Amino acid sequence: MERFGTIAVVVKTDAREAGAVGSQLLKTLSARGCRIVLDEASGDLLGDAHPRLPRDQLSAHCDLVIALGGDGTLLAAGRAVAAGGVPLLGINLGRLGFMVDIRPEDAEATLHRILDGEFSIEERLMLQAQDADGERPAQIAINDVVVRHRRYVRMLDFATYANGQFISQHRADGIIASTPTGSTAYALSSGGPMLHPHVDAIALVPISPHTLSDRPLIVPAGCELQIEIAGAAENEALYTCDGQIDCNLDPGARILISQSPHRLRLVHPPDYDYFGILRNKLNWGRNRTRS
Repeated sequence: MERFGTIAVVVKTDAREAGAVGSQLLKTLSARGCRIVLDEASGDLLGDAHPRLPRDQLSAHCDLVIALGGDGTLLAAGRAVAAGGVPLLGINLGRLGFMVDIRPEDAEATLHRILDGEFSIEERLMLQAQDADGERPAQIAINDVVVRHRRYVRMLDFATYANGQFISQHRADGIIASTPTGSTAYALSSGGPMLHPHVDAIALVPISPHTLSDRPLIVPAGCELQIEIAGAAENEALYTCDGQIDCNLDPGARILISQSPHRLRLVHPPDYDYFGILRNKLNWGRNRTRS
């Protein structure tokens, strides 16, 4: 069983409750004898004397990262510490919160249980995306890699391949390569399927395709996907990782998408219920009583 002696706290600094909830969180951790480190922005917000580090250095100095915010806060923190294998715990200050599954009012009691060893760690698939020419470093994605036209209202011509084998030619607003974690995000809004987090697969979901028969496709996680932008000058594209990192793609460029060698490690309280989260967030079965 993992024990958490040093804990990093990453806060969504513009959230309305961030200061109050963050300060209480630090008091709870201090009372339990935990050593605390903060990323630089969180330290500026909370005005605390705990050590501050750049976010990409946190994993070398902590046993656990607590993300206080929404799913976007956890995604950014997760990418920053992924290579270090540090687990993450999410406390929800956002709106929907599929991944940050602890409510602020439950945070103190849940933290005590986790620090007492009552928790599970779930590992999830992540992706990496890189230009085929290798000129830029690979980027990590927890939810998805989205390839689209740089102008939102323009269609993009591109081809897809899996392990070098041609899949199809597409004309669409773009395409989403989604992990199971990201299958309840942009991919779901674009008509893609929901994948259980323990399924090692990647969903390819066209965005508003010109041909209605261009449908989502599930491929094994071990596939190396290649997306090739058509060479015509109007095909100015970009790819986005988790909606937070943008990289331009020129006409004729190729992007490679594959599973990351690292896994996202999420800490859950003992009463974590994935299907309960889906019911709650998606309003499933509201009028049905359990027999």
